[in-house]
Amino acid sequence: MVSKPHGGRLVRKLLSEKTKERILEESKEYQKINIREGTAIDIENIAHGIYSPLEGFLVENEFQSVLDDMRLPNDLPWSIPIVLDVKEKDLKFDVGDEILLYHKNIPIAVMNVDDIYKYDKKEFAQKVFKTTDINHPGVAKVYNMNEYLVGGEIRLLNELPNPFEKYTLRPIETRVLFKERKFETIVAFQTRNVPHLGHEYLQKSALTFVDGLFINPVLGKKKKGDYKDEVILKAYETLFKHYYPKDSAVLATVRYEMRYAGPREAIHHAIMRKNFGCTHFIVGRDHAGVGNYYGPYEAQEIFKNFPDLGITPMFFKEFFYCKKCKGIVNERICPHPMEDREYFSGTKIRNMIANGEIPPEYFMRKEVYETIMSFENPFVEE
Repeated sequence: MVSKPHGGRLVRKLLSEKTKERILEESKEYQKINIREGTAIDIENIAHGIYSPLEGFLVENEFQSVLDDMRLPNDLPWSIPIVLDVKEKDLKFDVGDEILLYHKNIPIAVMNVDDIYKYDKKEFAQKVFKTTDINHPGVAKVYNMNEYLVGGEIRLLNELPNPFEKYTLRPIETRVLFKERKFETIVAFQTRNVPHLGHEYLQKSALTFVDGLFINPVLGKKKKGDYKDEVILKAYETLFKHYYPKDSAVLATVRYEMRYAGPREAIHHAIMRKNFGCTHFIVGRDHAGVGNYYGPYEAQEIFKNFPDLGITPMFFKEFFYCKKCKGIVNERICPHPMEDREYFSGTKIRNMIANGEIPPEYFMRKEVYETIMSFENPFVEE
């Protein structure tokens, strides 16, 4: 059975064309706030129910509850604060007002102001990221935030331009698709990378336990040296074409700005896929981690604290190629020592591709490699 949305109801914060036109005609009467791209993406995810049950940005008691307990005040699991930060000089409005949120002159949403409050950046960083080290990208982002948070319900006016519209499915669409395919159980896999054979074996191992596989690449801001979004998508299309059963695997993208919050973010990612209709979620060994801020299996262990999450996590031991077994295995089924094992390393494969080396066939499918190399430069340059 396709999972129920988190909180029991799929949130939809979309306006009719008529209402949209009226708001935009009256836009001069609204206080305007400029927002970052990541905030605009959060608004889209609220509006389309990917962040259900949130209907807007957190008010103070919700924010504090998420920081302290990883739950909303009604005890529903929620691990990442979804907030709107505003400069003090821009606070030319009060609780009860409606404001317009803009990104680069595009009106993104109308918002009801329910709360305006100050917060402690150090507490935010320590509780969400388990560190206050400025070298952590999530911590750096929090320290660069504005002084005030504004909470309240949003309604979507416009979305950011989406070059990958044809790959985009919203929860309302995936739920229909899963029902049409008669999937009772669906496992989701999140990725920010091109697929190597370790990913493929992980996905297919999970698929042996369920009816459908939902591969959901995260598109959005990338750092220098990462694969470009279009490269990741074309690589997966190639893999699907040659190596996946067409009636049991679905490929669709989601726009989302990574927080790199490790264990907390693993919970958040699971909730997002529950809202898409998935019943199971593959949790990587170092899911949403960065550097050495989190223990090797911490992102999996945190799920013990959330028996009421409503989506089943799936944990697998790390896959590798064993020269003695002559195949891709993991430590549960391979008795051979470390020197016989070749571990999959995204960094190693990326370096091989950057240097013009062909990865061995037990690392990456030949067709996937050729797809990547069909791009003049498959990597983000800045």
